Amino acid sequence: MTHAHLLSQLLASEANLPLLSIYRGIEKEGLRINADNDRIAETPHPTLLGSALTHTSITTDYSEALLEFITPVSDSVDATLMQLAELHAFTSQTMDSEYIWCGSMPCEIDDESSIPIADYGSSNIGTMKRVYRNGLSARYGKAMQVIAGIHYNFSLSDEFFAQSWALIDQSTTLQQFRTDCYLGLIRNFSSRAWLLSYLTGASPAFAKSFLQNRAHQPMPAMGNDTLFQPHATSLRMGDLGYTSQAQRDLLICYNQIDTYIDTLRDAISTVYPDYQAIPNDRDGEKQQLNTGLLQIENEFYSAIRPKRVTNSGEAPLAALKDRGIQYIEVRSIDLNPFLPLGIDASTIHLLDTFLLACLISDSPLCTEQSRAIDADNNARVLLNGRDPDLSLRDHSNNERGLKELATPIFEELDNAADLLDRSYGTTHHQQAVAEARRRVEDPELTPSARLLAEMESGALSHSEIISRYSRQWDKQHRKKGLSERARIALADEAVASLRRQRDIEESENESFDTFLARFYAQYETV
Repeated sequence: MTHAHLLSQLLASEANLPLLSIYRGIEKEGLRINADNDRIAETPHPTLLGSALTHTSITTDYSEALLEFITPVSDSVDATLMQLAELHAFTSQTMDSEYIWCGSMPCEIDDESSIPIADYGSSNIGTMKRVYRNGLSARYGKAMQVIAGIHYNFSLSDEFFAQSWALIDQSTTLQQFRTDCYLGLIRNFSSRAWLLSYLTGASPAFAKSFLQNRAHQPMPAMGNDTLFQPHATSLRMGDLGYTSQAQRDLLICYNQIDTYIDTLRDAISTVYPDYQAIPNDRDGEKQQLNTGLLQIENEFYSAIRPKRVTNSGEAPLAALKDRGIQYIEVRSIDLNPFLPLGIDASTIHLLDTFLLACLISDSPLCTEQSRAIDADNNARVLLNGRDPDLSLRDHSNNERGLKELATPIFEELDNAADLLDRSYGTTHHQQAVAEARRRVEDPELTPSARLLAEMESGALSHSEIISRYSRQWDKQHRKKGLSERARIALADEAVASLRRQRDIEESENESFDTFLARFYAQYETV
């Protein structure tokens, strides 16, 4: 009996449905933008927001201007959205002449040199974060690194897996069982990611200045400032966006956790000639952490990742090797510019349903051919997903229409939605699946189609329409009445985070080179 059958068998009993508690967390990125010229802010991370290094909820990603909001893990959709709304309101009400960009693709970029790399202070861990971002600049350019999105973290309770594990002979450990279940989810997700991109993609266009100094295929233009693809869903996730040509030959297999770990470890530890040619220093600052294909695990550009909370100074691969997969991170969700938070409850219900269906459905082991088909299908949908003549490949390598290939997936989504709604006593998940079906039947209902339609009808560039919605949501965030509890808690955390950063910097007595060597030594034992 497969792991998926065991999980389904557990949920076949009404008495076990309360075990179906989904725990989620959202990491949402958004650029700080100058209100007077709609360009990326070059100001430092606001002091009133605390330390980007140590704050539990407000940090930065690649750029000093690329904010990242992190919600606590919660089993309540309403609580997660409330926490995200509070982070938005607190931040907007802190900034005087800046607002948060609500689109995944960035605003107009006058010159890449105007994009400030994030600064995390003088501690060794802060320096490591800074040097890693220097490496991203040197390897891929700065513009690619200011693309924004939503990372969705998903897990089920330990009790859910423990009860399923109890149904087998327990020849494997609970840790290995849970890890294998999540690997099955990832394999299924990889074969169906194209459908999620079709449904949630919201980046079919971008400012022409995004491609400055980058070679690319000719693209249709809308006015003088915007490039687009008429049937695209998410250019952010395609060849023009958050991808790496160098990683094309990095064949990641999700059949066993050890294979995944070994492949990434080798990519980190093996010298990559093109990156070896990057000068070691620039303006007195180290330019990359190492010369491998990957500096660290985070550089692997994938739509989904197996994750485990790490201890201080612990490499992510070492944590996975030692304690297995704890949760799944979905990285392919575009910011929806038509929503104040970039995501709403309906999208969360769809994501939960989609991921649960991936978990409890049969998940064949991947092969070189299946990986190639999955990648090809995803690429086709990212670039031309709303084309009525688009065809995709099934795993027998036959060409099928998108609607035809989506039909069996929706059958599994219906089952997962029914389980979730019976568990929670709602109809939210079935409604989310019904809305997804409508988008497949009518591509004009997708966020990507809506964005292009509004740009065309209003004769607006990409930057103009995203700026309009960004300013609209900014006004809403500024007017939001924060509870005294939330305001005090976030203000106190800002002060406490600055204190924690100072304490880290003052307590260190180890050189950065020694610190870095000790960190990389972990890869010798995983």
